[in-house]
Amino acid sequence: MNPQGRELFARLMKPFFKGRLLIVTNTLSCGALLATGDTIQQTREVRINPAHQRDWVRTGRMFAIGCTMGPLMHYWYLWLDRSFPGKGMTLVLKKVFIDQLVASPFLGAWYFLGMGGMEGQTLHESCQEFKDKFWEFYKADWCVWPAAQMVNFYFLAPKYRVIYVNIITLGWDTYLSYLKHRTTTAPEIEVAAEENTNTSTLLTQPIDDKLRST
Repeated sequence: MNPQGRELFARLMKPFFKGRLLIVTNTLSCGALLATGDTIQQTREVRINPAHQRDWVRTGRMFAIGCTMGPLMHYWYLWLDRSFPGKGMTLVLKKVFIDQLVASPFLGAWYFLGMGGMEGQTLHESCQEFKDKFWEFYKADWCVWPAAQMVNFYFLAPKYRVIYVNIITLGWDTYLSYLKHRTTTAPEIEVAAEENTNTSTLLTQPIDDKLRST
């Protein structure tokens, strides 16, 4: 893009990153990129299994939950920047640490419970799913976000925080879609069935032994 084109683009985009429009930008970008991540994941699922039907309603749910997360992230970063102003390395590390301990688990719970509710799960079922997948989600989160957030807090102006996170999270959103909609594979079903069979054998063996002795 030539300098004139860059200047025109910057002039056109500037209003979306200030004032009341900033929260709209953050909200819609979060929804759009979660939906894009789901589209990428579903494309992968169709490629692996051609019989799999693309679910646009699922993509719509991802867009909706993303739009609810956008304002949360918007006000979270505003609070974080007001509470810890400056760009010193100590402050940046403090922000990253607080973000990982507070925002990450909260937004993870929001995602799983919100998506579960829209998919027809009960609150108990959604909580159980989040509990089952939490450590896998949280370990992956620590592998991705501390480095990304150090760049965010150290180099970027506050008004660009959410849009930066949304862009970086395209790969992360694809992973979230995979984690939420992952189904049990055949080997896992066989292992579970075998474990159930072994458990049943252990429970019934004393009864069988007693019947033989009589």
